[in-house]
Amino acid sequence: MQPPVFSECQHPLVHSLFQRSDRELLTLFQRHPDEGKYFTAIFGRYSSIVYTLIQHQAKSPVQGDYLFAMTWRHIYHELRGLDLRFEQGASTPFTLQTWLINMTAWCIEHAELPPVESIHYSLQTSPPPLWCYVEQALDLLSPLLRITVLMAQTFHWSETRISAYLQAEGETIAPGDVKALLEEGYQRLESALPRDIRTIYLEAFPPHSNSAPALQNAT
Repeated sequence: MQPPVFSECQHPLVHSLFQRSDRELLTLFQRHPDEGKYFTAIFGRYSSIVYTLIQHQAKSPVQGDYLFAMTWRHIYHELRGLDLRFEQGASTPFTLQTWLINMTAWCIEHAELPPVESIHYSLQTSPPPLWCYVEQALDLLSPLLRITVLMAQTFHWSETRISAYLQAEGETIAPGDVKALLEEGYQRLESALPRDIRTIYLEAFPPHSNSAPALQNAT
């Protein structure tokens, strides 16, 4: 199966980084956690390798896409503490590519994938870099806003059902107030995303609806 084409890799903010070395991209990613273009550039450079390795092992394309996203989420968190200098004395050169291949192999070996029918992830609507930064932004929301947004976007609950759940949890939120709560949640979620991630992924969508596709896969 041919690796998918990720259009974000051709965005000017990402394309301008193509001449940077792996070590430079890693350093910039670690030094500027408020910017998402560096991780997106690393993703663009190595997504084909990771995708090919996973699809050769996956039992189905659906599980393969889901494992691909989960692998990049694992890579995203592990990259924060990666220091390639510790490996310079090794007998064989240790590169970011080598590390990524090792991480992919580890994820393939340890992944516990759900059955195909319970996977609702879409690689087209929620590419891994966007998914990672949406999850990061969700963590910055208040618990009430976060659970309300997730119930609406992940579980597709109605405002009445969301209200009933919140009231059962001790929150006095009427069904008519859920819409305003959701609007606030979407606004705060968008604001919490790195500015360049909003530019790369969301500028083509109308205000306050642009995070919805990624949110459906953010849990």
